[in-house]
Amino acid sequence: MTTEDRVTAIADFGFSERQARFLEVVLRHAGVCVPRQYASFAGIAHGGDKCHAFFDKLIRRKCAVPCDCIHNRARLYRVHYKPLYRAIGEAESRYRRPVPARRAVERLMLLDAVLATPDLNWLTSEVEKVAYFASLNAPVSGENTLRSRTTAQSSRGVAASFNVFPIGIDASGRAVLLYLITVPWTDEFRAFVQAQAAFLRSVPAWTVRLVFPRPLDRAYDAYQKVICEEFEAPLHQSTINELKRYFDHRQKAITNTISAQNLALNCAAEVFNTPRFTLLYRRWLTQGDAAFETLSSSVLSDALANGTGRVECLVLPHPYRHLSPLTSLVRSTPKGVEKGEQGGERVPPRPQPLPSPPPPAALTVPEQLARDWDRLIGRP
Repeated sequence: MTTEDRVTAIADFGFSERQARFLEVVLRHAGVCVPRQYASFAGIAHGGDKCHAFFDKLIRRKCAVPCDCIHNRARLYRVHYKPLYRAIGEAESRYRRPVPARRAVERLMLLDAVLATPDLNWLTSEVEKVAYFASLNAPVSGENTLRSRTTAQSSRGVAASFNVFPIGIDASGRAVLLYLITVPWTDEFRAFVQAQAAFLRSVPAWTVRLVFPRPLDRAYDAYQKVICEEFEAPLHQSTINELKRYFDHRQKAITNTISAQNLALNCAAEVFNTPRFTLLYRRWLTQGDAAFETLSSSVLSDALANGTGRVECLVLPHPYRHLSPLTSLVRSTPKGVEKGEQGGERVPPRPQPLPSPPPPAALTVPEQLARDWDRLIGRP
């Protein structure tokens, strides 16, 4: 289905075109939203009658459930109505399922990043990503079916690593990969970059867009270092040969204590004991020598040099700490009378957040960023 097809299908439920377009984005990217996001998308006043009327309609028609947030400062909404998801061809979407409180905040961040670039055509489902990647590697006329099957298998393997984040395609065909920063350390991002290398080599032009919520934007230098190592520093073939020997010795050293092997292992470890090669070793254990196939390629570094490849940074301007739900959205229900719905049990009193413990005398930069992140999402 195209975007227009999905918007039309949602509008058939009695929503205006503007409301349907916003819901199409929410259903495909987050499943949760806050009134601020709709007001910004629609160009209306936040807190105005039109904004309230839209969310009242969602609740009245049982398309969404509200959930109060910490400090009673906001309310977010989870759009769970299965017929809406079925209408856009995603009846089993993970976004209609219950979501933990922390993940709800991360989805709101991702939705803000998507809404910041409304001109992109987003690929969100695995089917869409597989089809797009396959189209980039379509075999030319006359090639055998073995090449076709290989391309399809490669497409599924590459697309599987994009399950969390969407891919945007602009009018010129440039692919935009979003990556939402949720931790101050870079291990997950390095794995993401290595997994997407094959995809980036296939597209004619690409952009990796790093999305930073505050205060994690202070970790930008660490993430930029990963880009430099993975994209701008291809390995010489002699280095790859040394890596192969080192990985082989390292694996055998688990059960083999020959002194010559241990000596070689210790010497090589002094050189290759970095996060880049540690992650590569883990990939080698599962993929074998195939993990080395593209390490010497200069395609990505050339793309960055000539402009067909870009790395961008988007710092989200909104605060999110107050948007952390009081509880998981598993049992979110509209707020009713004191004794609950239909005379049920009395609603327990709202828990009060515990005061944050005093910080230690000295914190490293990663520790301070981790503490700030906990405060951002409202985690005690």
